[in-house]
Amino acid sequence: MKPATAARFVAMGICFNAMAFPQSVAFTFDDGPQLKVTPRMSPQDRNAALLAALKKHRVKAALFVTLGNGADRPEGLALAKAWGESGQAIGNHTVTHLDLNAKATTLKQYQDEILACDAAIRALPGYKPWFRFTFLREGDTPEKRDGMKAFLKTKAMRNAYVTLDTSDWRLDSALASALTERPDADLTLFRATYLAHLRQRAEAYRDLSRRLFGRDIPQVLLLHHNLINALFLDDAIQLFISMGWTLTDPEKAYQDFAYSLDPQRPSPGQSLLISAARSLGYRPGNWERLLDDGDEEIQELKRKGALPASFE
Repeated sequence: MKPATAARFVAMGICFNAMAFPQSVAFTFDDGPQLKVTPRMSPQDRNAALLAALKKHRVKAALFVTLGNGADRPEGLALAKAWGESGQAIGNHTVTHLDLNAKATTLKQYQDEILACDAAIRALPGYKPWFRFTFLREGDTPEKRDGMKAFLKTKAMRNAYVTLDTSDWRLDSALASALTERPDADLTLFRATYLAHLRQRAEAYRDLSRRLFGRDIPQVLLLHHNLINALFLDDAIQLFISMGWTLTDPEKAYQDFAYSLDPQRPSPGQSLLISAARSLGYRPGNWERLLDDGDEEIQELKRKGALPASFE
């Protein structure tokens, strides 16, 4: 973000403060539909549980399809189709979840995966020309970053930014590990730890948006199509409601000015708000907690005996 742009960014944020709306959140899910085997729930059960929680609370969310996780097979494509048929949006998240920041990943490889995924999901109900970068990484070189900007513009695809980033994927890995070792394990502690993690991240990113914009913005929450959300999504939605947040949908959230930003110092694997803060040279006091991968929560689970000390 250039200095002049940064100045306008802050000025517009302060100006918009008078028109601030109540804090809202849009739910989005990456890497689905998953056909991998997990404890307690089949792929079909996990998919149904996620959709049931969204339906219960009348939430319009988005699923970002990683084609190789299941949608390249009829049974997986049926799960993705169920999202569209239930009123959810369907977006693109490549085929094999390549890392564009990896030296071995070429721009052409990455773009070819986007095109292949798009060809498979374009006919699904709920399809949107939205692309979410894998690992939220937009390229390790200017050539990759500029090449992707030009590519998305040519294909009329939106960069489906995230502002409220979470480490649900790591807590899901911990949960699966615990259940593999003890299938009958009591999940009360996992549920409480997960919800506390979501609350911590939500409050921290809300504070960061206020410091950057002078107002609340509609937050786009990143979760994953996984077991922990299949088990606790109803609780997670209830958490945001209990915090006084309203539920919005991604399409409405993306209409906010914040999502038109294009930070010039993108932070690899992080929220748009982190990239924007770095562009402005701002470092919040809780920086490390926003950048970690749920380290504190994992250590808490270990201390309370829910995970072996060897779990990474």
